[in-house]
Amino acid sequence: MKRSNALKPQSLGSTEPVAPTPVRPVRCRARALVVDAHFEPHQHPWAQLAYCASGLIAVTVCSGGLDVSCIVPPSRAVWIPPGAQHAVTVLEAAELRTLYLDPGVTPQGWRDYRVLLVSALLRELIHALEGSQPGARDDHLMQLILAEMTSADTQSLGVALPRDKRLRSLCEAVLRAPTERATLADWSSDVGASERTVARLFRSELGTSYQQWRQQAVLAHAMPLLARGLPVGQVAEASGYASASAFCAMFKAAMGQLPREFYRHNRI
Repeated sequence: MKRSNALKPQSLGSTEPVAPTPVRPVRCRARALVVDAHFEPHQHPWAQLAYCASGLIAVTVCSGGLDVSCIVPPSRAVWIPPGAQHAVTVLEAAELRTLYLDPGVTPQGWRDYRVLLVSALLRELIHALEGSQPGARDDHLMQLILAEMTSADTQSLGVALPRDKRLRSLCEAVLRAPTERATLADWSSDVGASERTVARLFRSELGTSYQQWRQQAVLAHAMPLLARGLPVGQVAEASGYASASAFCAMFKAAMGQLPREFYRHNRI
């Protein structure tokens, strides 16, 4: 039986950004997006920083021949290098703030995507740039944003996605429905493939088993919720676990620390 949570989000097509220039190398665009809004895969000749002031988004970036999906809460932002194909799905109604950066100000060595921890200062600078007009203040804001961005800490929140259409459909459905505890056989029947075929595809395309990949997907979903201060029991339920203790055991085995310890070091 098809799972309702696996329905595809509504496509909004590609974005129409305000292009940065060497004179104004950092531009900001603010948009309010409803849950399940989706921007189709696209690319720009400039770099991009995707950040949401509220809500939760998933940004998928092509990296090293594979697509990587990153769950992004307000405490994080995704750096997308110039020319990289990417897509955005809104998991919770979000106030999206997108920075477009001229290739001339791309930090040295930033050739691949990365997830940045957004400091309080960087958050306020992004908001201040929204309606800024050309002039000295605008120049200072752009310089400060670049300085704060390049000094930001990074964190891995990425989940690799396959190229095979059947496996890709399955993985995207799992990411959209993290509470679903369906077996691999159940998911396989939804995409019209045998369990054996799908298990082989996980190994050949992603180098992992379904259970190992799903655990990474659950962690990518749970870590932003923990960073926002949600109770562990609520995060466990939102991650498909029947009890907080079972979730804590999985989290510690995978991360080497309990959820409360993760929150102390990563809270918003």
